[in-house]
Parts: sequence; C-alpha cells; structure tokens
Amino acid sequence: MITLKSFRIVALAEATSFLILLVASVLKRTSDFEAGVTVMGPVHGALFVAYVAMAIYLRPDQGWDTKTTALILLGAVLPFGGYVVDRWLTSSSRSAPAS
Repeated sequence: MITLKSFRIVALAEATSFLILLVASVLKRTSDFEAGVTVMGPVHGALFVAYVAMAIYLRPDQGWDTKTTALILLGAVLPFGGYVVDRWLTSSSRSAPAS
C-alpha cells in the first residue's frame, strides 16, 4: 500500500539521488570519473519514476488539486525539490502530517 509516509521517503531519496547525480556529472566532466553517473543514473531514474507514480496515485486520496499536484511533480525536477515537498507535507499547516 502506498502511503504519504512512503511517498515522503521516496521524495527524500529522489532528491538526494538527484544531488549525488549532479555531483557525479561534474566529476565525470572534470576528472573523467564516470562510475558515479553509471551507478547513480539508473538509481535516480527509478526513484524519479517511483516519485511521479506515487504522486499521481496519492492525488485523489490526499485531495490535491491540479495546481498542488503540478507543484509536487515540479519538485521531482528541481534540485532540492523533494526536500521542499517533504517539508511542505509535514508542515503544521497540513491537516494530516505524515501518515
């Protein structure tokens, strides 16, 4: 079962993998270290797909409107976006904090 808590975990993992992939990309260009991209590329890709699928699956249960869903999905493509989404989902202004 997909829960908001499991989505938050994937959001944090996706954001972290994105940042690691960005660093690995810089290392690939500056020092010919390709292993980081070779490993983190598929890992990040899988987490990205999981993030998007889980967000779409949770949309009706969470009552997210189109704008909210779009902003949550935008979080998957921006560096640090997953951290912002997680923080928003756990903020005190939300009625149901992490379930």
